[in-house]
Amino acid sequence: MNKVVKFIDWGLTDYQDAWDRQEEIFNQTVALKTKNRTENTQLETPNFLIFNEHQHVYTLGKSGKPENLLLDKQGLVEKQATYYKINRGGDITYHGPGQIVGYPILDLDNFFTDIHLYLRTLEEAVILTLGDYGIEAGRYSGFTGVWLDADNEKARKICAMGVRCSRWVTMHGFAFNVNANLDYFKNIVPCGIDDKDVTSMQRELGHQLDMEEVKEKLKNHIAVLFKMELI
Repeated sequence: MNKVVKFIDWGLTDYQDAWDRQEEIFNQTVALKTKNRTENTQLETPNFLIFNEHQHVYTLGKSGKPENLLLDKQGLVEKQATYYKINRGGDITYHGPGQIVGYPILDLDNFFTDIHLYLRTLEEAVILTLGDYGIEAGRYSGFTGVWLDADNEKARKICAMGVRCSRWVTMHGFAFNVNANLDYFKNIVPCGIDDKDVTSMQRELGHQLDMEEVKEKLKNHIAVLFKMELI
């Protein structure tokens, strides 16, 4: 099993561009696995952990409802935002500057073939990162992602998740609100949940965070939990 993972930070990226680049890496990895199976070869499959921030964009997953976007075309123009229906799981979410969007493109045959454990492990990395800043976070029964005060009426989401997996190769991932502009979440029913709040590290701590510092902590927690060798 190849546990070497190439870490890349794409910086501020147009969503369509990032999606195209993800698809290219994903398809190449799936094709390699298909070749190994059909031609009985044993070529090593690569793994990638990609971080980036997006320009303002709303994305709707396969199980989502279009009416959960509360803006029309003119509203999107006014918000300088774009909108895409995409092939991940989950409903609608927002991406924008100040939010760490993580795209692990992993061959889970190199780690463990359990999609639920995969999601829980990504959540745990975010929970540990928040803990580094004194923010107590956890999970909300019945929902994916990372939450604060999930056991009471103050429940608020700080990290959304939606993944695609084919032949145990993953793409898409998580969106972690660090310094994100939370006003943009008012234009959607986030993840199809209309009675829960959304928050960020900046809102919880009362000041802006160093994005590079948070990325470094998060990256390291992911590497340890997955037993990755990051390069």
